Amino acid sequence: MKFHMANEDDIRNGRTTDVYFVRTKEILERNKIKKKVYAEFTVANPPYDWVVFAGLDEVIELLKGKNVNLYALPEGTIFPRRDENGIPIPVMAIEGDYKEFAVYETPMLGFICQASGIATKAARIKQAAGDYVVLSFGVRRMHPAIAPLIDRASYIGGCDGVSSIIGAEHIGKKPSGTMPHALILTLGEEEAWKKFDEFVEEGVPRIALIDTFGDEKFESIKAAQILKDLVAVRLDTPSSRRGNFEDIIREVRWELDIRGYKDVGIFVSGGLDEDSVRRLRNAGATGFGVGTSLSNAKTIDYAMDIVEIEGKPMAKKGKFSGAKKVYRCKNCGRFFVSYKEHMDTCPVCGGKLENMLKPYLIDGEPVGEYPSVDDIRNYVLWQLKEFYGEE
Repeated sequence: MKFHMANEDDIRNGRTTDVYFVRTKEILERNKIKKKVYAEFTVANPPYDWVVFAGLDEVIELLKGKNVNLYALPEGTIFPRRDENGIPIPVMAIEGDYKEFAVYETPMLGFICQASGIATKAARIKQAAGDYVVLSFGVRRMHPAIAPLIDRASYIGGCDGVSSIIGAEHIGKKPSGTMPHALILTLGEEEAWKKFDEFVEEGVPRIALIDTFGDEKFESIKAAQILKDLVAVRLDTPSSRRGNFEDIIREVRWELDIRGYKDVGIFVSGGLDEDSVRRLRNAGATGFGVGTSLSNAKTIDYAMDIVEIEGKPMAKKGKFSGAKKVYRCKNCGRFFVSYKEHMDTCPVCGGKLENMLKPYLIDGEPVGEYPSVDDIRNYVLWQLKEFYGEE
């Protein structure tokens, strides 16, 4: 018996595609039909007012060496539901003989739909957390084969760290985490805190889990008294025992403060999303471990559509035909989609417009150096601050 997962060769060989794309390619090949097409990737109804575009790196890897041109928004670009005129915004476009990429539509969509969903949720959560730490704890909720994808998308979306070993290695970071209830149950609370402090390397922050047995208030005080380098206490109280979680946090914060432990933070986890993070931050929480809402984030339902054949606009009904240009105003961040027309100036604020569809493959060859995960993450955070303030 084997794990239920496709390997890289399966993806590259088109075995993860929907069968009707294979049949379409066979029909075109048998009839010796070769037509140059221009296909765009758009999302009609995203679940949020804005989306973080992610997953481009894997599309590039898949199409590398194929006789196609690939254009896209830079990975990490935040784009709105529609442009200023209500036109769907192309986030990616492929140009070439349709047979060259027909069987890759399914995996290409999979790459960007899931990664964009996770990165968008991470950005929303980081926006809610502000300057406080957000860690991705979501890999346990999904198939382990995609742990690197989950943690990479979470990180570039704004998370400060990730919990899985392979996910952290994938982005060139050290994994982040606290201590599990299993350690407390095995050793007892105080002994677990002490042994963690004694045996875990110095660079790992001392965050004591305090909700296994006793009252959070008294356990937090005890932890602060026992561990001289305590960074934070962690509350992962189950919902059945939680009561008003915000009031518990306020109480813990108060009791630590009046005893001189104002530097000890409060790290919370368990069923968090952007709304609860915002509420708990306002109650006094200073760090957040977020799991299911990240890894199980709503996918962004992109679709790939041919919009031009042999240079002539053509698309199915309900789609906007013609190869398009995408512009963003450097001043106000507004997006504009045009057909062939070159635009220099924002019609709303008068700012300078930037052409956002950049070349990433020309005749299958990569163009330029791809940005690092830190560059992409910083780009996302910059846009959040510059164009997408708190809702």
